[in-house]
Amino acid sequence: MISVGDNIPSANIAVAKSDEQTNTTSTELFAGKKVVLFALPGAFTPTCSKSHLPGYVTLYDEFQKKGVDMVACLSVNDAFVMQAWGRDQNAENITMIADGGAAFTKALGLEMDTADFGGVRSQRYAMVIDDGKVTVLNIEDAGQFETSKAETILGAL
Repeated sequence: MISVGDNIPSANIAVAKSDEQTNTTSTELFAGKKVVLFALPGAFTPTCSKSHLPGYVTLYDEFQKKGVDMVACLSVNDAFVMQAWGRDQNAENITMIADGGAAFTKALGLEMDTADFGGVRSQRYAMVIDDGKVTVLNIEDAGQFETSKAETILGAL
């Protein structure tokens, strides 16, 4: 499992903007930037849609004031779902990352098998990445939503 001080592993991901999708790698996307990356089990799910993503949308400007270049949301969903969810949540400033096959999530060691809920998904977490290196990593215990909240990560900066 990824730890503080580790470099982000390279895996193929898709960046889903409201009107386009771009395929890239995790190392390319995070290189040379200070990034807050938060991940969640699924787009359009209750906690993710009512609390997790909205917190980062609301506090986006505060993250920028702290020197963050990118706030990114990752889910093991396809790029079309992430596009639609971003539009639904007014998340135009958030970089929506689709990890459709869970390659990046597995490379981090942060996958979980939810069986009939949706198969392999990401654990709920948030991290700060500085030029490809993890400087903060907050992984939630199952069923919890505290350490990966936008307010918690903002406080860690």
